[in-house]
Amino acid sequence: MENEPLIDDALKSELEAVYQAADRHYHGLAHIEAMLALATEYRRLVHDPEAVEAAIWFHDAVYDSHAKDNEKKSAELAEKRLAGRVDPHRLGRIAAMIDATATHRLPPFRDEGALNDAAFLLDMDLAILGAEPAAFDAYEKAVRSEYGWVEEPMWRAGRAAVLQNFLARPHIFHTTEFRDRFEAQARKNLSRSLEALQGQP
Repeated sequence: MENEPLIDDALKSELEAVYQAADRHYHGLAHIEAMLALATEYRRLVHDPEAVEAAIWFHDAVYDSHAKDNEKKSAELAEKRLAGRVDPHRLGRIAAMIDATATHRLPPFRDEGALNDAAFLLDMDLAILGAEPAAFDAYEKAVRSEYGWVEEPMWRAGRAAVLQNFLARPHIFHTTEFRDRFEAQARKNLSRSLEALQGQP
């Protein structure tokens, strides 16, 4: 059981197909690939790289912009699809990491290694916030497309609240590595976006 990869080729193909759905303008395969690239880059700092990789693959597997429980359903899907491939304790950690992407607050792990891995996963998910302005703007546009059904005033208010929540935190990123690399730019990007959202239509 332990020697087989958590995400084998068959499961990878299945998930790739899910992430290539036409309505995924941002939460698609490119987002997963960007996170996997960061996971490779920071692999030496992660306690259980395979679990982090599995959490990346599943964290947006269920994505419906009308729903409020995508992360919970994605975690449940991971538990279902990975059952038998991994021991229940490890699977529980993977599911809890996926669940944490709903709020981007650390799950209540007692284990230092698990906490560290969750911190890296959440930071990889938010790395786009600290991207160069053009890449960040493309991300914003893509997310807006996913919520195309939301009327503009409602979108502005909702999105502004999300951005304010991140800006109000002492740190957007949990790990020192990501803070050093992305925090300053993320705050600039979010402040600029917030200003635009609160400005005149």
